[in-house]
Amino acid sequence: MTNNNPIGLFDSGIGGTSIWKEIHQLLPNENTIYLADSKNAPYGQKTKEEIIHLSCKNTEFLLEQNCKLIVVACNTATTNAIKELRAKYKVPFIGIEPAIKPAALHSKTQKIGILATKGTLNSELFYKNVEQFQDIQIIEQIGYGLVELIENGQINSKEMNELLQKYLSPMVQSNIDYLVLGCSHYPYLIPQIKKILPQNITIIDSGEAVAIQTKKILQETVGFRENSSPSNSIFYTNTNPIVLSEILENKYPILVEDF
Repeated sequence: MTNNNPIGLFDSGIGGTSIWKEIHQLLPNENTIYLADSKNAPYGQKTKEEIIHLSCKNTEFLLEQNCKLIVVACNTATTNAIKELRAKYKVPFIGIEPAIKPAALHSKTQKIGILATKGTLNSELFYKNVEQFQDIQIIEQIGYGLVELIENGQINSKEMNELLQKYLSPMVQSNIDYLVLGCSHYPYLIPQIKKILPQNITIIDSGEAVAIQTKKILQETVGFRENSSPSNSIFYTNTNPIVLSEILENKYPILVEDF
């Protein structure tokens, strides 16, 4: 079965491009459309109702572009809205959740850290995931201010480093051996995080797993694109495109629209 329509992705800004990169690497033949709702970032501080509303708005924008599958490339939107999205729209959805399971299953110290947004850590879906691992101590930390700094192009700033030191030092002192990144923005902080964490602590994010799941769902449901011409990737944002363009190394067209 072939289907030349694009894969759609949305996030509360540029962070979900970390997921897009994994999908594009695994499925280079697929056309993609990425929606960065940076005007409303971060979603992590919003109410569940607001997150559902924004997720529906983003979905409808992508459906207007004839997307065959939608990746909710945002932990907060997944944990708060994917149930409602699946009930409301016919298109297949792929969500992104903190990769607690592999960390919990492989932890030797029985202690893992999770750095995520308030919206993710307070969600019902996150609570259900954590509940499965009663014998593991999970040290949660809300990443206040991290998304805003990333969205403003301050990934390598002094302020970013100070926040990461503040959030991660207690986890290191607690003897974690896995750090789970529970926000699609956070993989862009891995170089700084590695400078703070001892080498024995493994960092896990969800990007590769989401890409594998995307391939599986395409295979089982809506089909792959014909391999007849080079693929096309388009990015939309509703704010200044400079930081998004830099994250993508100025390789792709970025359209600014007030969605």
